[in-house]
Amino acid sequence: MSARVSVQYAAPRRGVPAPASLRRWAEAALAAAPHPPRGEITIRVVGEAEGRALNRTWRGRDRATNVLSFPYGDAVPGAGEAALGDIVVCAPVVAREARAQGKDPRAHWAHMVVHGVLHLLGYDHRTDEEARVMEGLERRVLARLGFPDPYAEEGESDHERGPK
Repeated sequence: MSARVSVQYAAPRRGVPAPASLRRWAEAALAAAPHPPRGEITIRVVGEAEGRALNRTWRGRDRATNVLSFPYGDAVPGAGEAALGDIVVCAPVVAREARAQGKDPRAHWAHMVVHGVLHLLGYDHRTDEEARVMEGLERRVLARLGFPDPYAEEGESDHERGPK
């Protein structure tokens, strides 16, 4: 893989996937890009307080959310090594959502990582067409990883994107 994925834990690791799993899921999402970028991604696993503070600061929403993506504007696919961006995953929110939605926690974690990476690559879901494209790509990546369709059931929680 031409991108490096580093993992940081700023929350208890109980129930949180190992770094190797988080990296594998991120790499699978990167490989799905038409021209997989080179560079570095940091995945930071946080608790409720940090997740809430980041969402409040960057999105104006005073609550923790499942995943935030912070793409770096100077990262251009195929233009050499660069920092592609950061993904912040809030462990307690992901755990609650998996329980509430009756999803396998590992599958939900994989979905959050794939979703976050796709945001770093410029995909979004602000319009119906953008959502159709992004969700289709998520489904394909997750299926290749052996996970079920995350959108098979209604009620999928919102996914958050940090500043561009």
